[in-house]
Amino acid sequence: MGVIKTALEIALEKTESVKSDKSSIGLFEAKQRGKKLANTFLEGDVNLIDELKKTPVTDKESLIQGIFDVLITQIALPSGEDDEKKIEKLGKGLEILIQSKDSKKSNEFSAMYKQLTQIYTQYLQESAQYEQMVRQQYAPKLRQKEEELSRRLGREVRIDPLQDPEFVAFYNQHMGAVKANYEPVVEQAREEIRKMFGIV
Repeated sequence: MGVIKTALEIALEKTESVKSDKSSIGLFEAKQRGKKLANTFLEGDVNLIDELKKTPVTDKESLIQGIFDVLITQIALPSGEDDEKKIEKLGKGLEILIQSKDSKKSNEFSAMYKQLTQIYTQYLQESAQYEQMVRQQYAPKLRQKEEELSRRLGREVRIDPLQDPEFVAFYNQHMGAVKANYEPVVEQAREEIRKMFGIV
């Protein structure tokens, strides 16, 4: 007659092969900490070099990967001149990470990022010119709408162009064309940075 096993014994047998891999949990947590650290760094509240020095060697690679994953997503066309400090900070952060992996690539990154910031400046200038051109081109139509509304309401009416759906569609179409010219350059820069970091 066979031995009758208790539910506890059966459960223990089944879970025997499933042991938690503490090192992979630790690496996952280090990567998550890196992601939080990256956001704090961009806000200006942390020194990345100090944080990397404080991190145990076993966790450092995962921490760096977490920081990189967040910073690389921030490589994007600026929305205005206010983004200048963020772009500069982002460059410093990426340079620290690349240098920590391969110090020879640091100068290469620095030169490439300088070119990218020049492209950002060019994009902002071209966007401003296009915006002015779009507003001038649409101005007669806007005046016509204002005159018509003024006649109907019996008082002078001014329309904010950004409140006019027709202008917004016209604006987005033209500004989207400018953006589309620069997006491939930004994507290429992201790819170059990934390669410098060691992601192929």
